[in-house]
Amino acid sequence: MNTFKETGLLPELLKAVKALNFEIPMPVQQRVIPEILNNDRDMVALAQTGTGKTAAFGLPLIHRLNFVQNDPQVIILSPTRELCTQIAKDLEGYGQFLANFSVLAVYGGSSIENQIRALKNGVHIIVATPGRMNDLIRRKKVNLSNINTIVLDEADEMLNMGFSEDLNTILNLIPQPRRVLLFSATMPNEIANIASRYMHDPIEITVGTRNAGTENVKHHYYVVNAKDRYLALKRIVDFYPDIYGIIFCRTRQETAEVAEKLMKDGYNADALHGDLSQAQRDYVMNKFRNKNLQMLVATDVAARGLDVDNLSHIINYNLPDDNEIYTHRSGRTGRAYQSGISISIVHSREQHRIHQLENIIKQKFEHKSVPSGVDICKKQLYHLIQKMENVEVNESEINPFIPEVLKKTEHLEKEEVIKRFLSLEFNRFLEYYKNAPDLNVHEHKRGEDRDRNFDERRSGNGFTALRISVGTMDGLTVPKLIGMVNDFSKNRKIKIGKANINSIFTIFEVESASVDEVLNSLQGKVYAGRDLAIKIASNRDQPNNKRKRFNEKKSKPNLSNKNYRTNKY
Repeated sequence: MNTFKETGLLPELLKAVKALNFEIPMPVQQRVIPEILNNDRDMVALAQTGTGKTAAFGLPLIHRLNFVQNDPQVIILSPTRELCTQIAKDLEGYGQFLANFSVLAVYGGSSIENQIRALKNGVHIIVATPGRMNDLIRRKKVNLSNINTIVLDEADEMLNMGFSEDLNTILNLIPQPRRVLLFSATMPNEIANIASRYMHDPIEITVGTRNAGTENVKHHYYVVNAKDRYLALKRIVDFYPDIYGIIFCRTRQETAEVAEKLMKDGYNADALHGDLSQAQRDYVMNKFRNKNLQMLVATDVAARGLDVDNLSHIINYNLPDDNEIYTHRSGRTGRAYQSGISISIVHSREQHRIHQLENIIKQKFEHKSVPSGVDICKKQLYHLIQKMENVEVNESEINPFIPEVLKKTEHLEKEEVIKRFLSLEFNRFLEYYKNAPDLNVHEHKRGEDRDRNFDERRSGNGFTALRISVGTMDGLTVPKLIGMVNDFSKNRKIKIGKANINSIFTIFEVESASVDEVLNSLQGKVYAGRDLAIKIASNRDQPNNKRKRFNEKKSKPNLSNKNYRTNKY
């Protein structure tokens, strides 16, 4: 299927497609539209946000509507108010040339009475958040007897936001026969459970690779010390003068702090997080959509529902705790055949996460150096020159001022005029980046840090070092290590000292009195699909330059009561 005309869609829909400047169907549309049009089977479709999913299910579902009937025939469930309104708006655009077509968005935070009145007037498609849909069904305000299709859009996001119970309730209440169309960017176990429970022999469509990122996105990472993270962010932003993107932070507090710093430093940025009122949230989002904001600093939760095209960059101020969230973040750029860049600012100890992400998205990350002051000044200079070359000159408006300007500058040579013009525009960068330090963490420095850290982790003072057969390649982190000990030993009082997590094994310390308990609890258990092998660490298990000192009885003990972790996870 190379054209929309080949789909066999209604003439009114094809007219709308042309009016909306849709030319060639995108891959997900080529795969999904014929399946929905030509059969009634359930469907699981894995595709990134921004790949044309709404048109992929919206066009054929509108085509199949019974326009004589005025009761709801399709329910589309989506995680946020913003996505609901966006989907409804898109559907209205597809049906703009159909005389009797109606769609209604229902969501929390708006008057349920108004939504109930609109439902009574008749509607063909309901686009809803799970919570509000469940509420309307519970109040018996929705006629479910003619529902033939349920669409779960951004299904993984709905589950991440805690809508599992609402989804189960809705799916149980919609009578058979009905089809379920599930769209998701990733395929966690919860999605597979929904498919097995509520769908019968579904068609499976994958656009790209499961959990993979879009090929139009380049993935870059910068390695810095934690204290230099914000300075590195500023340099990266300065190196991309035309950046239009989202900076993702982990917490509301961090989001507010980073946005405040950027605004204070003169950048066109603002924050989007859960502490904002709905009015404030709408104001910030509209500014960003209209490109009156260059950068939006946001949490993952707050950015859900923000559907913006043409983003040039996504910046991970911190890597997300959940690797699948990275797929969602990076999928916000590189949409509709456009290119984009996903940037991650990482600490040297987080580099193993980059390899994990490469395995998930099936793409390589490029290690970039944090731009130097000279690099940034050059980039800004060339950007300024390019702007000057491309600026539109309004002759009639500017000509009256030219004689006076020429008279004022007649004593200056051409080169001097250029120098002064550039200095006027450019002095801020020249001054700020004069003698700017190197923020990059280099390989030899990271090696020194690892050796020093391991030296600080040698056993003593009532602690014993153990070796266990899992490491960073298995996604192990210190909190997960503590959680593993907690879960398998059923004892949260075991004191854990320092830990050195390598790629395929880990050396960690436990209170000597608990060694047998930990060995017996973890031996032979399964973690991340691997059988655990655990033993008391020997000298061979330590780095060569530290072997003699790791269990050296005469060495001064470095583990005081302050150095162990009480299991609180």
